[in-house]
Amino acid sequence: MTVQEEIIKLKKEKNAIILAHNYEPPEIQDIADFTGDSLELALRATDVTEDIIIFCGVLFMAETAKILNPKKKVILPAEDAGCLLADQLSAEMIKSAREEYPDAEVVLYVNSTAESKAYADIVCTSANAIDVVKSLKSDTILFGPDSNLASYVQGNLPDKRIIPLPKGGNCPVHEVFTPDDAISSKDRGYTVICHPECPAEVREHCDIIASTGGMMRNAELSDRWAVMTEKDMVYRLRTEYPGKEFLAFEKAVCKDMKKISLNAVLNSLKSETPEINLSRGVMKRAESSIRRMIELSRNK
Repeated sequence: MTVQEEIIKLKKEKNAIILAHNYEPPEIQDIADFTGDSLELALRATDVTEDIIIFCGVLFMAETAKILNPKKKVILPAEDAGCLLADQLSAEMIKSAREEYPDAEVVLYVNSTAESKAYADIVCTSANAIDVVKSLKSDTILFGPDSNLASYVQGNLPDKRIIPLPKGGNCPVHEVFTPDDAISSKDRGYTVICHPECPAEVREHCDIIASTGGMMRNAELSDRWAVMTEKDMVYRLRTEYPGKEFLAFEKAVCKDMKKISLNAVLNSLKSETPEINLSRGVMKRAESSIRRMIELSRNK
């Protein structure tokens, strides 16, 4: 019996579901029950009926699944699969910024810790950040932790004052892209699509700016794509659209997303560890900001 077959067998026996992010390695995407971007995964996590959630992604994603399913067992197969972007923002930074800007509302990118989400008014993803900010009454928004996404929102909503928190927060994976990556790809006949976490000087040379879920939805618009996000997004695109060409940038690697292996998934199913545990207070406060985003997204 292969590792994949063992996983499928044990998953059924334990009444477990495997959720995976688009950046996971191909072999993990292949054994997942559902693969998607952060928004799609959050929405999927709200209607899980299985007893155990095996979350193939990084810590903040598994935390979100736990917050939405407090009575279920949520497992992150690689305990050290963190997020360098999420680590750049602390709850103390949010509290301090609230004191400085008492009339501002706090929007946190889902790529943030549960402790930080507990101090947010609402959470967003790259797919709905503009809609989330637009929905708020305040003209001043504290937005963290990705300053590139903040600038993207600011460019689309000039009537709002978007204050990045922290200043210069970024995803190292998307910081590797340069304007020349986009320009040279266009010269080679590709339609260029990039993630809004890319720097502004890169985004301005791209044809489309979209979340990874948006990349899936836009794929029909061209036959040749240069995909400026984490390299394994291209695996999912190639799987769903086998007749099209997708150029991956091999330098764009999220090392934390690659920490989950098939053996790690199998071992986590066997042992039902490492389990995500959060304090009741953090979960209750963070749930409010997450549910508010989900309600907004479902009403769109």
